[in-house]
Amino acid sequence: MKFVGCLGACVGIFLFSASVPLMSSGAKSETVVVLVGDSTVADWAKEKPARGWGQLLPEYLVGDVRVVNLAVCGASTKTFPDTGNWQKALASGARYMLIQFGHNDSHAPDKPESTKADGEFTSNLERFITEARAAGITPILVTPVHRRMYGADGKPSTELAPYAAATRRVAEKMNVPLIDLYTTSGEYFEKIGEAGSVGITVSDTDRSHFTEQGARQIAGFVAVGLKDASPEAAQLVKP
Repeated sequence: MKFVGCLGACVGIFLFSASVPLMSSGAKSETVVVLVGDSTVADWAKEKPARGWGQLLPEYLVGDVRVVNLAVCGASTKTFPDTGNWQKALASGARYMLIQFGHNDSHAPDKPESTKADGEFTSNLERFITEARAAGITPILVTPVHRRMYGADGKPSTELAPYAAATRRVAEKMNVPLIDLYTTSGEYFEKIGEAGSVGITVSDTDRSHFTEQGARQIAGFVAVGLKDASPEAAQLVKP
């Protein structure tokens, strides 16, 4: 997921996120859930084949929940604040904030978005949690969703494992609810196999970005994770 390459596809979403209406005095009865992350989470333009799981998540939530998807294509924990959407997330009036990064943080060390899992990635997540709490928002960490990539043994690849592990450690250290999407998506990809997962991502050359079918499946895993996150968060999810 390269920042420049994704911008064209997500440009409508990037502009949309700049104009997302924040909580108003007339909308106090609704619960706002704000999403921050990368292109695997983001809303994609209608004419594009890709969809982020955040785009399909509202299908699983009750009617008085409003999802504000501020995820940005190509973003890592290092670059996301520079998009301006971090400040929008803090000002969103949200009750909950779902945070998923790792895909772009895992890029080669010479890339500007890259971070080390046990270094800057960890400290950036800790910063996000601290600032979200200061804004009155309950943060929920989400481990990075698997890419549809398989090893010679037929099992899902593990290049994102260090970032999933770091996310779990931060959640435990800072007492933050965790949705372990890395594990649930990995189990799913292993179960259906490479051949069975063909329709889940956009193409054989793009195994990071999901089709609508794939994003809906992944969003379902997130919804189950919300149910398990806390009794309060569970009330957001349809029975």
